Amino acid sequence: MKFLRLLLFPFAIIYDLVTAIRNYFYDKSIYTSHTFPLPVIAVGNLSTGGTGKTPQTEHLIRLLADKYNLATLSRGYGRKTRGFILANETASAQTIGDEPFQFFTKFKSIRVAVDANRVEGMEHLLSLSPKPEVILLDDAYQHRRLKAGFYILLTAYGDLYADDYILPAGNLREGRYAAARANIIIVTKCPPGLAETEQQKITARLRPKQWQQVYFTCIAYDNFVHSGNGKREVAEVRNTQKVLVAGIAKPQPFYDYLAGADDVIKTYPDHHEFTAAEINELDTLAKNRIIVTTEKDYMRLQGRLPDNRLYYLPIQSRFLNRGNDFDKTILNYVGKSTTNR
Repeated sequence: MKFLRLLLFPFAIIYDLVTAIRNYFYDKSIYTSHTFPLPVIAVGNLSTGGTGKTPQTEHLIRLLADKYNLATLSRGYGRKTRGFILANETASAQTIGDEPFQFFTKFKSIRVAVDANRVEGMEHLLSLSPKPEVILLDDAYQHRRLKAGFYILLTAYGDLYADDYILPAGNLREGRYAAARANIIIVTKCPPGLAETEQQKITARLRPKQWQQVYFTCIAYDNFVHSGNGKREVAEVRNTQKVLVAGIAKPQPFYDYLAGADDVIKTYPDHHEFTAAEINELDTLAKNRIIVTTEKDYMRLQGRLPDNRLYYLPIQSRFLNRGNDFDKTILNYVGKSTTNR
């Protein structure tokens, strides 16, 4: 691995230079960044994936949805459509992408939209009646044509951007210096019992700016797996022979939480679009056993496997400490902001 990184390092220098020039042009207003007259919060990362953007965005939805007319705007990665789409009863993972479809399925009081051109997506959302009062941008840290008013940068425990390298030598989309754009940095997927002394060491490695706050979260797994027909306790499911299916960036914690000795485990690429042959293979592997998948994969598998055999495991993002401070910071920004700053 070290040899491969050394081999790719010259290409990483070129990629870093290109992204640095692009960022410089935006910072100096040579390239135009568009702002809009309402609170806009962007959630993203420097790496190519696996930092837990979806549960963190859902935390923000739960925090804001009852207080404001809320909308989310995503690219809609993996969808088979183009342009702006506002989710409605005909929406699916194929039309808006698995993560937006998950938001739409779980949070009926908010608007969920997708558009690869975030500026045009914002304009479409603001043409609606009533207009959204707050907009969450999912995976938009590098989308600099649209300037959010508040940036939340995620980095995974054990895979910190401070220890990584830029593509293709590593997994960073842009250099570590880009972390300076964030208002808040969250270290995700931490061990639930991570000591405060260890948190302080990690914070020091991240070298936050004076104005940045660093928080730590873990993944909180549900005590039940759910299906279209009901739910079953995780304690029971662990002792049941089953097929575990995951098409997410880093599925090992999901397997660790549920797997038994006799389970069949099938791993696919992130945002994988399951073919008919793969569905048949899963059905054959399962025989009379249940199939348990991640919530994001369930968005792409539901309706293609029997409801009484296909289950998913919900997750949430949980702050190890100072969670109330985080919520207050977000609510203060939204409450006091009438325009992006």
